[in-house]
Amino acid sequence: MALTALEIYKLLPKTNCKECGLPTCLAFAMQMAAGKAGIEKCPPASSEAKERLGAASAPPLPRVTVGTGDGAVVLGDEVVLFRHEKTFHHPTAIAASVSDTLGEEALVERLRRITALSFERVGQTISVDMAAVRCDSSDPARFARVAAAALSGAGKPLLLQGPASALAAAVKEVGASRPLLCPPPEELEDGAKLAASAGLPLVARARGLDALEAALAKARAAGAKEIVADPMPEDAGRAVADSICIRTLAIAHRAREVAYPTAFDLGGGFPNPFAAACLLVPKYASLVVLDTADPAELLPILTLRQNIFTDPQRPIQVEPGIYAIGKATPSSPVLITTNFSLTYFTVRSDIEASRTPAHLLIAECDGMSVLTAWAAGKFTAESVAKILLDGGIGGQVEHRTLILPGMVARLSGRIEELSRWRVLVGPQESSALPSYLRRLPPAAFLPANG
Repeated sequence: MALTALEIYKLLPKTNCKECGLPTCLAFAMQMAAGKAGIEKCPPASSEAKERLGAASAPPLPRVTVGTGDGAVVLGDEVVLFRHEKTFHHPTAIAASVSDTLGEEALVERLRRITALSFERVGQTISVDMAAVRCDSSDPARFARVAAAALSGAGKPLLLQGPASALAAAVKEVGASRPLLCPPPEELEDGAKLAASAGLPLVARARGLDALEAALAKARAAGAKEIVADPMPEDAGRAVADSICIRTLAIAHRAREVAYPTAFDLGGGFPNPFAAACLLVPKYASLVVLDTADPAELLPILTLRQNIFTDPQRPIQVEPGIYAIGKATPSSPVLITTNFSLTYFTVRSDIEASRTPAHLLIAECDGMSVLTAWAAGKFTAESVAKILLDGGIGGQVEHRTLILPGMVARLSGRIEELSRWRVLVGPQESSALPSYLRRLPPAAFLPANG
């Protein structure tokens, strides 16, 4: 079990030097006990204290890295149960499966479909993270060839699932790419020894939490260092219950014996895999494996994941500036909104729907929507006037007319006073922009001296 704050405090120098950024050593001890600080932030600590407190400062959910370089997938390494407490850092990894029984043409097509599972939403790219290669052929050499083909064809980190002999053959081919090894429960010890000798991460599988705890102990005893836990649930309800239990034991109780990232294989006839994945993404699964490569099934899961793992304290934002929509000219309308990503893409889409080329000004508002930014004092007459005068739009258009969101119509008069631009009050909702823009007379955007 983890050390209490008082036990940690007894090992600290008790000088209250504040080098850790906290006012007292006791406050620092409490942060360490909560998993929110590490002993490395206490330079005066003795070597003995640093050694003994290493476990206390380690994240309650260990970090497991699959793959290498920029494309590596990180599992675990979380410190909270609820994202409003801090945030979730590592989104649930989604893996699409590949069977080694596929023929050459079918394999190429399968890998092409997995690679194509990439979408752009609110300015971010969301995609499947891994390819899971299943050994269904009982042929180690064939499994190794398919694993190599999956690595080159999909270009994603691999999950290798099969007997220890097949895993050993595949490791010779793709071990340098740091795949995640997943042996069957009855061959866990052999798989763990292979993972330990190759320095690779391992999935320990066993049905039920009691059996899983024993399997994790066996994997550790065999030398495995980076381990992912799979409780092998029989349905979605059991999967969610197991996932919540493991995360709660890890975060709230520091139960190191079961505190590992979790993997859930929802293929091979698992009932209602789509529903299970949608439940497991917000409820702590580190890795979900699916047999489907259908965009219609995976896009909703990826969208849900994007929503859950967006930092609630830092909304998705776009870069402030001037955005030309369509073939904007010096006589095209000028509109303004905030840099909240969803607001930007909604407004842009509605302007495009009007088929009216336009200039869209994006104001820096810390990622807030228009009304929120106005209430917070981020979207003001002064800030809008500054954009009009200093943001460069004056050199791109001949007129001096701005379309302001209807929600902040009260700013129009003051903006006109400060900037000498004419302000037109646009609709309350951007969905009304197409009809609004089509009704505007050309005379609204005559040159400034016209």
